[in-house]
Amino acid sequence: MTLFGQKTTKNLRMEDVPENDAWKSWFQLYGPKLLLCARQWTRSAADAEDVLQEAFVRYWKHQRHLPGDPMALLVTSVRRAAFDLGRREGRRSAREARTVDDGGDHSPFFAPLPGEEDERRAALEGALRRLPAEQREVMVLKIWGELTFEQIATELEIPANTAASRYRYALIALRRELTAADCHG
Repeated sequence: MTLFGQKTTKNLRMEDVPENDAWKSWFQLYGPKLLLCARQWTRSAADAEDVLQEAFVRYWKHQRHLPGDPMALLVTSVRRAAFDLGRREGRRSAREARTVDDGGDHSPFFAPLPGEEDERRAALEGALRRLPAEQREVMVLKIWGELTFEQIATELEIPANTAASRYRYALIALRRELTAADCHG
């Protein structure tokens, strides 16, 4: 299964593509993965897209020449932009003194591919949504963010062993739930 219907190539560096097309190629390749990461920290798909755009522009203008893994730097930028958005929204909501809904945006995580089983994709999305937020966050950063446990630990300010444990527990929960769904389906 590919994320958002796009195939990706691992570890493409921005320097590997011509300058005039670099940001477009890089964003097309890594944007869907970063969007999934942004969804973990935002209330809706629209907010995630806004956060991703803000983070990518900020990264491209000011940080792309920094040493280190560009994906890790971008994930950090996305997370900070999401938290900034959350704080802004919180302040706005408090000012306007209105109740904020539960944030139950149920837009799909994955774009369906031709010939793909829609039921299986729906079961996977449902299982991901039912994971505890801490486990889902680590799973997304590990699989789609392509971060190491050390990078995840730094990003989430937790020990690397905790990140690895959350990932392991998430895999067990997903396996258990999807196996049960296969048995009943």
